[in-house]
Amino acid sequence: MYSVRRYVVRHSRLFEWAYDCFEPLLVFLDPVWSKVGYNRIERPVVIAERAIKGFLFDCQMCGQCVLSSTGMSCPMNCPKNLRNGPCGGVRENGHCEVKPEMKCVWVDAWDGASRMRGGDRIATVQPPVDRSLEGSSSWLRVARERAAEKRASEDAARQAMAEAFPEAREEEPAAAPLATEPPNAQPLQSTVESTTVMDTGAETPAGRA
Repeated sequence: MYSVRRYVVRHSRLFEWAYDCFEPLLVFLDPVWSKVGYNRIERPVVIAERAIKGFLFDCQMCGQCVLSSTGMSCPMNCPKNLRNGPCGGVRENGHCEVKPEMKCVWVDAWDGASRMRGGDRIATVQPPVDRSLEGSSSWLRVARERAAEKRASEDAARQAMAEAFPEAREEEPAAAPLATEPPNAQPLQSTVESTTVMDTGAETPAGRA
């Protein structure tokens, strides 16, 4: 597994692109997850997530995945579980002071972040680990949070439009008032009959007299 996770760091841009495609799908399926019930699908999703992310990243299933902010190097593989940078014991060759045979996960994180389009997110300060989320699916948590943010944004936009519409109607009505009819205008039916008579060359009563 160690060699695989080092491979992922070296190809972090590819895995960043894969996740950028995968996350919108999770959010799109939120209505399905909600209808079935997030609690019901939690267990099977956790099994799949543990298998996939365990193989690729040595995932520890903290439930608060920050791989996209740490160069695809999982900080939970640090023996000290440091989430915001390395400790002061990194060896000169970049290896861990606790596990000398292992590259410091934060050395890998900076390497991976340098290859990613969103690599500047490594500067984001991560909150402490919430141990109550350990073993849960970070995929489903992201789906819930992003879907909730999307709904809130749409609701705010609809509310803003609803509040602005009455004011817009007062300032600029949707339809202009009808113009007054000119005093010398002829009815449409009379104009049509006159044109028809002239085209056919029929004599008017005045012409016969």
